[in-house]
Amino acid sequence: MDYCLGAGDGTASMFSGAPDVDLDGDGVLDAVALDFDGDGLHDDVLADLDADGIADHAVLDHAAPDAEWFTDDGSGTWAVAATAAGSGAATPSSTGSALRWQSLDGVELTGGPLVDFDADGEVDDRLLDSDGDGLADRVIAEDRSSGYVDTDGDGRMDVRLVDSDGDGLADDAGQL
Repeated sequence: MDYCLGAGDGTASMFSGAPDVDLDGDGVLDAVALDFDGDGLHDDVLADLDADGIADHAVLDHAAPDAEWFTDDGSGTWAVAATAAGSGAATPSSTGSALRWQSLDGVELTGGPLVDFDADGEVDDRLLDSDGDGLADRVIAEDRSSGYVDTDGDGRMDVRLVDSDGDGLADDAGQL
């Protein structure tokens, strides 16, 4: 699994590590243990829960009932804080605070972080709240081929981004 960490001085380094923790309890190693919070314990993890080879979750004190979860918003930053629901070991489906969001037809809903935003019948689109106000302002499709952005903060997605060649960069954008 690949991951990038910054040094606090504006520099960053790429790392690659073999997963050594089963974060979601499915019997497959999907996370790398590290010490992010400086407590001297390797009880924090970077996890690749969408199995694309790149870390997409950071969890502080992952085995604790009050573990702190963060998700990568797609830009390479851990911008979206999420808390584990319930007690015991958290799983990807039980992580995240419910966000308010509007569907493409304008109906306001609550849920996430995974929802069926594109109405394809699969709960695989990730809601993001980059400003922490409880209202989703970005949506990333499961395969990262498209995304949506709320540019004016009104809760409704205004722009659709498309990555048609799969290089991770938007190739086209259009108003909704």
